[in-house]
Amino acid sequence: MSSPWPHYAGRALLQHVLDRHGMTFEQSVTLRLAAIADGPVGREQLVDGVTEALKTDAGQVHGVLDELIAARLLAPAGEAEVRITDAGRELYATTSGETAPITARIYDGIPAEDLAVTGRVLTLITGRAGTELAALTR
Repeated sequence: MSSPWPHYAGRALLQHVLDRHGMTFEQSVTLRLAAIADGPVGREQLVDGVTEALKTDAGQVHGVLDELIAARLLAPAGEAEVRITDAGRELYATTSGETAPITARIYDGIPAEDLAVTGRVLTLITGRAGTELAALTR
């Protein structure tokens, strides 16, 4: 029986790429948010974004930020901001480039209408799961 959660299969594929570059999934998500930001991003804003995306503890995300700064993939920018470095941007581009053809093969031949419906359903499920998690953690 196949998994009802395709996320795990996709994450396993991404992790295979990340392993070749010595990155964790959490580092990848954090680096991505810094890469797509338009300039320096507030450290707390970045922590909030990763915490929301991964449903994880803010303290853990602060640790990930510290790892990325120590690896010189992110750098402090002012008192409360960080920015992606050239090395961070290059690593993000490399891992994104390596996963893009895999993603293309996965989605190949799926009609746009089916993808749109799937997106709406997954958004609904994610929202409901978020509501349940919030209720459990009150």
